[in-house]
Amino acid sequence: MIQAQPTSLSRRLHHAHPTFREALLYHRRFKHTEVLALVNQRRNNPLYEVTKVGESFEGREINMMKVGNGPHKALLWTQMHGDEPTATMAIFDILNFLEAKGDSFDEVRKQLLANTTLYIVPMLNPDGAERYQRRTAQGIDMNRDALHPQTPEGRILTELQQTLRPDYGFNLHDQSPRYSAGHSSKIATISFLATAYDYERSINPVRERAMKMIVRMNRLLQEFIPGQVARFSDEHEPRAFGDNIQKWGTTLILLESGGYPNDPEKQYIRQLNFVAILSGLAAMADGSVVDENREEYYQIPENSHYLFDFLIKNITISQNGKSYQTDLGINRNEVNCANATKFFYHSVIEEFGDLSTHFGSEEFDADGYTMERGSVYPTPISAPDEAADLNPQLLWKQGYTYLTLESTGYSSEIEFTAQPFHLLRNTQTLTQIPSLDDTATFLIKKSDKIRYVVINGYLYDVESTDQQIRNGIIE
Repeated sequence: MIQAQPTSLSRRLHHAHPTFREALLYHRRFKHTEVLALVNQRRNNPLYEVTKVGESFEGREINMMKVGNGPHKALLWTQMHGDEPTATMAIFDILNFLEAKGDSFDEVRKQLLANTTLYIVPMLNPDGAERYQRRTAQGIDMNRDALHPQTPEGRILTELQQTLRPDYGFNLHDQSPRYSAGHSSKIATISFLATAYDYERSINPVRERAMKMIVRMNRLLQEFIPGQVARFSDEHEPRAFGDNIQKWGTTLILLESGGYPNDPEKQYIRQLNFVAILSGLAAMADGSVVDENREEYYQIPENSHYLFDFLIKNITISQNGKSYQTDLGINRNEVNCANATKFFYHSVIEEFGDLSTHFGSEEFDADGYTMERGSVYPTPISAPDEAADLNPQLLWKQGYTYLTLESTGYSSEIEFTAQPFHLLRNTQTLTQIPSLDDTATFLIKKSDKIRYVVINGYLYDVESTDQQIRNGIIE
């Protein structure tokens, strides 16, 4: 029985996930056409009922796949926010799992399909996904569109909940990779919320089931990401779908995919989604979720804002003839390019001052070092590609972190360069040191000798020939 060994099942799922990984979805910035192709592959499969449930504001088809014929009903939807695709990848991995046969999971599949009916809507916001943006084509945050729906996508979700009346709803999202699990240095890789249906944060049997489900999923995930599961504050948001669906009688589990070290495309987090969602469905199928203790829900640490992508501690800055020691919090922000199918990073200084209560996904203790603005290389280049002909380390050692583009034919938008330099479109008057919200490019010196450079938020050792080169920036 599924009920007998949930921990054993989650381990097996974790180990077997590569077998079921959907190969078509290998990076985060896939489009509606790829999802539609995967849906269409299943239209003639007797395992499914595929239904067009509506269209997006720009006319993109939104489909629902029904699988299973059991008494316990669940509605699962992904990409309500267009730039939150991790669970979409995991959902198609789960469908591949349900379609397989002849392996050690046959009994699990049999019970899932016999005991549950799953209604799955992948990519609820295809217009947003096309642009890799959070909001719909109307510029509306769909997750604040439940009370008086102004989006066709929101109306679709409302109608599905009202007509299907599912026992469980899985609202699948992505969150910032800078959330920490409580006041700790650990990234909140997965976060949950049993949404509150009123301002008093009351707990009725519907919401209690959500808490118990989250307790189960958290316990299983701890084996793979110990200390990296968190929960959102349960303040009531009366416009949110999660809060309203809980109020409408469907047990609502919000799952958010955060960050994980060296996983920019969230492929390991996709694997964790696969394990968590299937384990949750198994607990729904066999009824074992009722055995969980809801009080353990409150033992999960809350999401907190204590993380920067890169934290430089104790660096000395000289300004206006005075010196002081401070910390720098730097964040690397994704910038869409190539029609939102790719991205690069633009790193900015988010915070100066005492950051002793904070952490960095990467940290550098600069005690004994000083920070200075780098210099502009005196010879302009006519095109960004010419930077590849220059020796970065040689220029860094001489204090050059900036190159000037002599052409004015480039846009004013921030652009990508693969070269580890900060390219300026024209001669700019640079301040003595980078300021708050400036691009993080500067020198780090010790005893008046350049020891490191930071280019677009990435630290380079000027003496090392063996280091990973990350993208520079054009602005």
